[in-house]
Amino acid sequence: ATAPATPAQPPTAGPTTAPAGGASPSGSAAARPAPKIPRQRTQPPATATATAQSAAEAQVLSLVNQERARAGCGPVAANGALTSLAEDFSRAMADQDFFDHTDPGGATPWDRAARLGITGLGGENIARGQADAAAVMDAWMDSPGHRANILDCDFTTLGVGVHFGPGGPWWTQDFGY
Repeated sequence: ATAPATPAQPPTAGPTTAPAGGASPSGSAAARPAPKIPRQRTQPPATATATAQSAAEAQVLSLVNQERARAGCGPVAANGALTSLAEDFSRAMADQDFFDHTDPGGATPWDRAARLGITGLGGENIARGQADAAAVMDAWMDSPGHRANILDCDFTTLGVGVHFGPGGPWWTQDFGY
């Protein structure tokens, strides 16, 4: 798994069938229907992917709040606008094959937030390659800058985005005031 970056501060295949026919007891060919073989998928259906994504994002939020409670901070609340920002950025990193807080067009997290009408963005954590919420939280908590964002008691809201795919997953946390 790839270590997290420095935090920012201010399957489908067609069905197959066996050939019809076979030998009868008399040795002549007897026609019978070919057995149906279930369709194989190389990627989960979109609803399964969305469910896995939502579950992982909710787990990260829960783990963040557990860490904050241990440090004496109040919980952060899920924020739909920040979640959209984080999900869009995780997907963009995957689709455009980059891993950085500044996208290939030069936009920073604050630029991207402003384009969506979001004010009060406080910080962003990104990571790539950790298989699940627990692994990405372990990586972030082992990094001083990421840990500082997670444990910043001034932050009150959080959006989490994960994109599952080859070369990933890509994770984003966007914290707000």
